[in-house]
Amino acid sequence: MRALTGGTLLSATGNRAEIELERGYRLTLSFHGARTARLLVTRPHGLRCPRTWSLSPELSGDDAIDGRDRLDETGLPNEPIRTADETPRAIVIETVLMRAEIRRAPLGLTWSFREHEGEPFRLALTDRQTQSYLFDERGNRFAHYLCCDPATAYYGFGEKTGDANKRGRRLRMKTSDAMGYDAETSDPLYKHIPFFIALRPDASAPAVGLFYDNLSHAAFDMGQEIDAYHGPFTSFEAEDGDLDLWLFFGGSARDITPAFTALTGRTAMPPRWSLSYSGSTMHYTEAPDAERQLTGFLAQIHEHALPCGSFHMSSGYTKRGEGRYVFTWDRTRFPEPLRVAAAFNASGVRLVANVKPAMLTDHPRFAEVERFGGFVREAEGERPHLAQFWSGKAAYLDFTNPETSAWWTAQVKAQLLDHGIAATWNDNNEFEVWDGDARADVNWRGGTMSCLRPVQTNLMLRASERAQREHAPRKRPFLVSRSGGPGLQRYAQTWTGDNATSWKTLRYNLRMGHGLSLSGVYNFGHDVGGFAGPKPDPELFMRWIEQGVFWPRFSIHSWNDDGSVNEPWMYAELLPLVREAFQLRERLVPLLYTLLWRAHAHHEPILRPLFYDFPGEAEAYGEHDAFMLGADMLVAPVVEDGARERRVWLPDTPGGWYALHGGAHFAPGWHRVDAPLGRAPAFVRAGTMLPLGPSPSGETGPLTLRIFPGGHSRLSLSIFDDDGESVFDLSSPPCILAVASEWRANRLALRIEREGSRAARWPHICFEDETGQSIPIAVNGLQDVRRLQTSELPFKAPL
Repeated sequence: MRALTGGTLLSATGNRAEIELERGYRLTLSFHGARTARLLVTRPHGLRCPRTWSLSPELSGDDAIDGRDRLDETGLPNEPIRTADETPRAIVIETVLMRAEIRRAPLGLTWSFREHEGEPFRLALTDRQTQSYLFDERGNRFAHYLCCDPATAYYGFGEKTGDANKRGRRLRMKTSDAMGYDAETSDPLYKHIPFFIALRPDASAPAVGLFYDNLSHAAFDMGQEIDAYHGPFTSFEAEDGDLDLWLFFGGSARDITPAFTALTGRTAMPPRWSLSYSGSTMHYTEAPDAERQLTGFLAQIHEHALPCGSFHMSSGYTKRGEGRYVFTWDRTRFPEPLRVAAAFNASGVRLVANVKPAMLTDHPRFAEVERFGGFVREAEGERPHLAQFWSGKAAYLDFTNPETSAWWTAQVKAQLLDHGIAATWNDNNEFEVWDGDARADVNWRGGTMSCLRPVQTNLMLRASERAQREHAPRKRPFLVSRSGGPGLQRYAQTWTGDNATSWKTLRYNLRMGHGLSLSGVYNFGHDVGGFAGPKPDPELFMRWIEQGVFWPRFSIHSWNDDGSVNEPWMYAELLPLVREAFQLRERLVPLLYTLLWRAHAHHEPILRPLFYDFPGEAEAYGEHDAFMLGADMLVAPVVEDGARERRVWLPDTPGGWYALHGGAHFAPGWHRVDAPLGRAPAFVRAGTMLPLGPSPSGETGPLTLRIFPGGHSRLSLSIFDDDGESVFDLSSPPCILAVASEWRANRLALRIEREGSRAARWPHICFEDETGQSIPIAVNGLQDVRRLQTSELPFKAPL
């Protein structure tokens, strides 16, 4: 590869600067909003991938099968360039808050940022001084090298194993079916999200987010490689595609992640029922008496009085021999599919059916799809490209072909939704097509799979989502996906794949979640109990459940070596603790539902590392085994065998913290707290009003506000409240309960109002103190109110 060099400023108008480099290369800098910049390198023969599927900014319209022109700025804000100066050594471009110095020989950029106009610029990011941009002129590879400061930490990268800080790691960007992975070391896994945040815990430099809009196989090196000629560096190396780098600047991670998420697409707002426990196991649908196994699950749920919102039906319902045949039903295991779905729907448990994007060559409908060119094709000729898939050779469907996507949508409706299935579980969708030259349709434009694997996954989700929208236009779709690329959150909930059953997995899945949250993927969970390996022992199983009740996705799933099944009732001695944990989960649904709304409306993570909310405290960067649930609850799960207490750090916040269980008060700082089996230590900020529902959450009330005293004298809370499944306009949410609080002479007074056009789901609101005891409150001018009718709430006047 050869280093890029040179630099002649061709133009600097509006929000864009064009710079000509040597040997026919061109550098384009553009600025999109006060804190966002873009760097794009164009090769002499143009862009390798002139379309992008990663971006879905506001006002840009529906996602198209063939993506959008990479140069299209529809929906993107523009930030004008203020000055563009040249010297013999460099070109300097400035906006109000950003400054880029472009060194000519060799090409290298230095980025500076300031929070407010008038302040001095601070160094934020710099390319290494030697050979920063390398391009292969006999192939398609390229590399970008940055300086690596030892004080900088690196977070994000989507779904990656190990500690939250990836300094010293080399991480591959590639989607892979990594069953039974080691949650500390394995790489790659299921998702491809080439984004990270560089920040310094001491805040000595601005935080920077870097998103490489490139979906070819690639690798990040975050300081593992050493070379005496270049000094400490990090790098991004891609096998194909374009160097299209988005940069986000701010003071902390909370300035970066929402901006990246807004660029790649709004988080889908799921139905409320998706928040209740979701059953799952491969065992039931693999069994000869699969129908009896599934309906037996319903009987057990009822017998043990455990709330359940859905069940993930594994691919055994499509099994013939060892193969899986999507959109077919094995009538020996499922003589009457409609009967199974009817039983679940009658119990209020939705079925989420597994679907796979590849068809074995002996699939009964293989020829049908081949006739309209619906498969990924060989590099030469029109034959379907065959890859290893489960038990044999299969062809992957080409979702960039409009006919394929339409066919898939039609099959989801006819074979699943019309049979009473509620949603799709999009699985085994990593598109492991190893020949990068294999061809795809791209809506007649043509393209190769080298840059399209995660695109195929996201377009599979697009086709599945359209089936649900067409089948039930007034209801919000719900999808689950194992794989995905940037923008996965626009369509689906996800999980961290087929984890291994171990204490180490319990610990490192938690840390993996920090990466997902910081990378714009908010609606996720992990397989509770572990998926692959031995069945969990009682203590490990219970610790997994007590942590899982705080995740947006709460599902027990398994494929144990001994053929056993991870089920809530698998250990009779644990049932009282399991029931208590499930009841806590149900009571948390109003909080989780509101946090999902905030993720959807405001691009805020639901689970996040402590430094997201407390960036000024050094301890927050070292505490990996705890997380914030929203801005006001800190959860510190037990991740060690045999522990009955754990050391917890509570950030500095006015009024301190209260234990969620029991209401004991804690000052900020380090504490050693009890952690009995069945209860993950959790703490709520002073001054918080915590919305809690009944158990099960399907009941209509009452909604309870648990008041944790102290903190600031004035606080507010918005509780999202609708029927749980109807489509709504983001600009006009159906119902929000707006709560404002004020302490007057050591007494709390509340003002509760309604916003939106629909009635509140909750008929009544009750009030509790920090210990969970019912208390009277002054509300809307009335004294000593214990129970308030929502129908009598005043409407909040619009601003």
